Amino acid sequence: MNVVIASDHAGFAVKEALRHWLKEKGYHVEDAGPFDDGRVDYPDFAAQACDRLRKGLAHRAVLVCGSGIGMAMSANKVAGCRAVVIHNEWEAEMSRRHNDANVACFGARSMGPDVIQASLLRFLATEFEGGRHAQRVAKMNQLDGLKID
Repeated sequence: MNVVIASDHAGFAVKEALRHWLKEKGYHVEDAGPFDDGRVDYPDFAAQACDRLRKGLAHRAVLVCGSGIGMAMSANKVAGCRAVVIHNEWEAEMSRRHNDANVACFGARSMGPDVIQASLLRFLATEFEGGRHAQRVAKMNQLDGLKID
């Protein structure tokens, strides 16, 4: 499985640890930056990772910032990206099984590495159930670019 990973400055250390750990687990990991812990704006890196996902260059994206929230909000602006902030393994599993989430967002300042790793493994290993959930995901995809006055 191809995974693209990115962060902001607050999530840089966690991103680096996850990048190495995922490679050890056998995943092909592409790093969309940043490449040091200097101050950056998270939307720039969420956009780079999600663009790779949108183009089919990765199967899943992993984004890390201080809370995970800014990355998720940014990622959800990219057509075809369904990002979720994950706090535990159950959320990781349900976001995949029922919502076909393809972007996992984590808070470096709110979660420990063991919880992040366990949740990420569950996210990557869980398949989308389809069935009754497929219609809902299709409706979410129709919202991409919707403008409401």
